[in-house]
Amino acid sequence: METHHIVQTIEALVRLESPTTDKAAVDRCGALLERMLAGAGGSVERITQRERGDHLLARFAGPGGAPIMILGHFDTVWPVGTLAHMPVKREGDRLYGPGTFDMKGGIAIALAAIDAVHAGRGPQAPIVVVLTTDEEIGSATSRAFIEEEARTCRAVLVLEPALPGGALKTARKGCGEFELIVDGIAAHAGLDPGKGASAIHELAAQIRVIEQLQDLANGVSVNVGVVSGGTRPNVIAERASAVIDARAPTREAAKQIESAIRNLQPVRAGTRLTINGGFDRPAMERTPASRELFARARAVASSLGRPLDEGSAGGGSDGNFTAAVGVPTLDGLGAVGDGAHAAHEHVDIPSLAWRAALVAGLLVE
Repeated sequence: METHHIVQTIEALVRLESPTTDKAAVDRCGALLERMLAGAGGSVERITQRERGDHLLARFAGPGGAPIMILGHFDTVWPVGTLAHMPVKREGDRLYGPGTFDMKGGIAIALAAIDAVHAGRGPQAPIVVVLTTDEEIGSATSRAFIEEEARTCRAVLVLEPALPGGALKTARKGCGEFELIVDGIAAHAGLDPGKGASAIHELAAQIRVIEQLQDLANGVSVNVGVVSGGTRPNVIAERASAVIDARAPTREAAKQIESAIRNLQPVRAGTRLTINGGFDRPAMERTPASRELFARARAVASSLGRPLDEGSAGGGSDGNFTAAVGVPTLDGLGAVGDGAHAAHEHVDIPSLAWRAALVAGLLVE
């Protein structure tokens, strides 16, 4: 498995900038991926979208039985034009560029693994590759498609970036986002303060309640990240709002947090609460089946002369969906590197070939 070929694939994909919200740009990158998948022997289908980029589904023939899914996304958080000040470049053992680590490096690893499998003794099952275009903003248009395909599969290999040191992700927190809107009663802050009911003061009281839901020792985090409200200093605020990020390590913990937020009650007369949102990514929890899948990955790594560890991640991925529908899922099989969503985003070049060999080994297990 040649490292320089994987690097060339990453460079080609990264140079086609693909921010989630720019359909034309994402589809340009998708067109290249479609050609690459077809060139690797896949039967490729575009899942067309009106506002987001078209998702890709590629099927590779193999012996009978349920297929193995390779899952990833090719949208990024970087706007078109980022390459002008954050170019693709190699410095020592690192390849830098927007989207290298999250997760075009993982896609290149998957393509190299598929090539290696077909050049060798072939896969032990059909392979399904699902590449989506809206993972970075919650997977609204791809979730149902991912879940439908996953239900037909025996296992899912997610090519998201590895944990530091190359460890795989066998658990991920569930992710939720809520909007809390407070309606109050406007009044002149100097002439008639008693006639008003401040939405801002009520929101401040609610934030104190929300803060008590946080339980970091048990992996539950609740963060009020955006607050807005009011019109002028001399007007008692009629409306205020907050956006809340919530993370939970289990589906049960997520259910409890969601219930607590939805059951918030006003503490000031004259105010009213409206709560929108919820947990859009269920927690990816360790199961006996996922432990067995990791054990197989560790055995493959050992045969390659490499140690392999596992861990959990606070962020979510599309692997959360496949795990939640009961399919054994192994995440973090993509590139080793650092700087997802950051200016120093990069992948470790020497590790690319062995990561591809690891994925190939799982496909022929």
